[in-house]
Amino acid sequence: MCLLIALFQAVPEAPLLVAANRDERLDRPTLPAMVLRERDPRVLGGRDLLAGGTWLAVNARGVVAGLTNQPSPDGRDPTKLSRGELPLACTSHPTAAQAVAALAADVDPARYNACWMLVGDRDALFSVAIGPGSNRAEIDQLGPGLHVLENAPLRAGSRKATFARELVERALAEQPDRSPASAVTALEAVLRDHQPAVPEPRTDAAGRVLPPALTAACVHHEGFGTRSSAVIAVPAAGLPTMIVADGKPCVTPMRDVTALWTTDPVLSRPGDRAG
Repeated sequence: MCLLIALFQAVPEAPLLVAANRDERLDRPTLPAMVLRERDPRVLGGRDLLAGGTWLAVNARGVVAGLTNQPSPDGRDPTKLSRGELPLACTSHPTAAQAVAALAADVDPARYNACWMLVGDRDALFSVAIGPGSNRAEIDQLGPGLHVLENAPLRAGSRKATFARELVERALAEQPDRSPASAVTALEAVLRDHQPAVPEPRTDAAGRVLPPALTAACVHHEGFGTRSSAVIAVPAAGLPTMIVADGKPCVTPMRDVTALWTTDPVLSRPGDRAG
């Protein structure tokens, strides 16, 4: 159960901050943060080597796009396009507004595995639903503030999202100031948190019994869990910063990959899907 946290126009000097935990099967092949697109604009993010694409991407213009899966009883449908293509498509645009306009015009949700997304930049933030029952992407522009998305609709008020919101608010209140650095420190602390939002097992719509550990920000479960973390800060001007943990953030130190904006890229190997 992935987690996306966005602070939009809530921190001076950093109009957008996005923190993310990617939860996935531990045996799913993945490449860590890298250059996904070399230019026009350059794009950074991790790469999924099973279905292609990425779960979180940011471009040099400050457009950030991340997704969480819409759960399906049968899992990913291999006959459909990878939802991981969508963050790549969004970050090919110079603004978030143009990115979501292109999703609305060009994307047929029936062709993709279903997901929810957050797409934003300095000036705008959007939630996007790509799923069955609609012939176009469902887009909602969000206002300033804190937004938390997990594997459930943004406005559903899930217990995991509500609990994560409380963790963020508490962590921000404990910081000495409202600087971007303090906000990043607060978000890192939330991504490392193991406390379940739901202390007892629960049953999902498909009748599966889900353990409490899945409702924590940092998930530890047999064969499944938090595979990586990232915090992206988009400043009022200039290139975004990006720090990542290529493993569980509770045991894997965050490293700064911002230098990838200017260093020679290591693109995906020949034969890897471009997303």
